[in-house]
Amino acid sequence: MKAFQFPLEKALDWRRVQLELEEARYKQQAAALAGLDRQRAEVEASGIRAEIEVREWRPIAAGDLTALGSFRQYVKSRESEIARLRFEAAQKLAEQQKVMLEARRRCRLLERLKEHRLTEWTAERDREVEEIAAESYLACWSRRRTSTL
Repeated sequence: MKAFQFPLEKALDWRRVQLELEEARYKQQAAALAGLDRQRAEVEASGIRAEIEVREWRPIAAGDLTALGSFRQYVKSRESEIARLRFEAAQKLAEQQKVMLEARRRCRLLERLKEHRLTEWTAERDREVEEIAAESYLACWSRRRTSTL
């Protein structure tokens, strides 16, 4: 019997490459989202640090309070910008997750088909081996029988 060959092996390889690519894109998108979360935390922390620092100053000059007010506005606008970017990144991540899951589904479909075909091939090979073994046994049995007569 010939060796097992899956006729869609190249298609399966292509699906695996596609899946790896989509998984890499998903990881990049997740990393971008995590980066935005880090940026938001850094901006928030810098706003809190500036607030604490200025409140500890004695005496506080009017210019310092003006600068703190301007910095607060900057922090709020930066947080708003990061929130907007994060929302967009989260949407892109969700879209990429759908694409990745679809690629995974397509790949898994071909893998299951290959497994099914391999199971069928193995069963057919086992039947052939049994047939050959049975024929061999019968031939030996027949020879022994004719030689004892």
